[in-house]
Amino acid sequence: MDRQTEFVLRSMEERDIRFVRLWFTDVLGSLKSVAIAPAEVEGAIAEGVGFDGSAIEGFARVYESDMVVHPDPSTFQVLPWRQTERGTARMLCDIQLPDGTPSFADPRHVLKRALKKAADMGFTFYIHPEIEFFLLGQLNPPVPLDDGGYFDHTTLGDGTDFRRDAITMLEQMGISVEFSHHEGSPGQHEIDLRYADALTMADNIMTFRVVIREVAVSQGIHATFMPKPFTEHAGSGMHTHMSLFEGDTNIFHDGADEYRLSKTARQFVAGLLRHAPEITAVTNQWVNSYKRLMGGSEAPTCACWGRANRSALIRVPQFSPGKASSARIEYRAPDPACNPYLAFALMLNAGLAGIENEYPLPEETEDAVWRLTEKERRSMGIKSLPRSLDGALRVMEGSELAAETLGEHVFDYFMRNKRAEFEAYRRQVTPWEIARHIRVL
Repeated sequence: MDRQTEFVLRSMEERDIRFVRLWFTDVLGSLKSVAIAPAEVEGAIAEGVGFDGSAIEGFARVYESDMVVHPDPSTFQVLPWRQTERGTARMLCDIQLPDGTPSFADPRHVLKRALKKAADMGFTFYIHPEIEFFLLGQLNPPVPLDDGGYFDHTTLGDGTDFRRDAITMLEQMGISVEFSHHEGSPGQHEIDLRYADALTMADNIMTFRVVIREVAVSQGIHATFMPKPFTEHAGSGMHTHMSLFEGDTNIFHDGADEYRLSKTARQFVAGLLRHAPEITAVTNQWVNSYKRLMGGSEAPTCACWGRANRSALIRVPQFSPGKASSARIEYRAPDPACNPYLAFALMLNAGLAGIENEYPLPEETEDAVWRLTEKERRSMGIKSLPRSLDGALRVMEGSELAAETLGEHVFDYFMRNKRAEFEAYRRQVTPWEIARHIRVL
């Protein structure tokens, strides 16, 4: 028995754990769970727990349905919101086939594959996300919990209490928080997680979404990660800060460069810019995602980069002199409703393609690019991001990078599922159409 398994068994006994939930993620990023008794945990870690993969979105067809969920003992955490009852803990899991090989449909394995490629090149990939979400007093129609604005401070306000309780619970689960504040729209809040390697961070984001919803329910309110629930207010993003390390050295930093960016960092940014339209269907995977990416705000519409330019897809944040380890780039397209395992895998491989192929970095863009015409953008060599889920899928369909990163099964399932979502959306007659046309047409 290894040390991690010993730790899990000892912790369950010391903390009187009566249920252990095994968490895993389907292709679309929805969390799945099965509960087992403590007596079954040692066997589950050693041999896994069988389940019907054909019942999970994108996992398998009926005739190849047998799959095995393998808990990762390093992810063992007690669930704080379950401690008024018998103790409940959770472990995140990898999905395998009955012969012990990784499942072709497991999003966690997709990211592990990309991280192995980076490791073979000598790199460790770190992530620091800024996660935005809305708190609502009611769901239908949605009503913001508050009328606050950016960085507003309200004494003993509902949102302030919520963030305090949510951060306390996150830290009880081993997830470190750097910042929290009210965002620009009514009812909108942001919590920034402390940087971690990409696999740990993807696991943390899945846990984060559960914690936020659990705290909201406990307070009689609602939380949503929907990218844009309000026409009149800005949507929610998940700006993602990224860096590559070689051992303890941040290889994105070059103190002699005008932008403090190393050659490797420049090539990584160039890779992201070149492949951004191909991966947008995954970083922004819902029909509603493209209501946020419409221009006229800080949400990006074009594949360009800049330093102070918050309309750019990639921003190079300033950092304190002498703190080379904090050198990073910020990718501003993803929203908080994406599947973080797939999104991080594609973002990493897009950057690595830039390094492998030595892509040149385009000129910095200082303009508010959403104000530029399409002709002006083309003259500057700036690609537009897709304007709809349908457009994003059409670009992704021809992407060799996306197909290789996701693997044939995940790629095909994702494309089929998202095409069906867009077709269902296209058939809907919306309240906007009725209000605008029913009397005059």
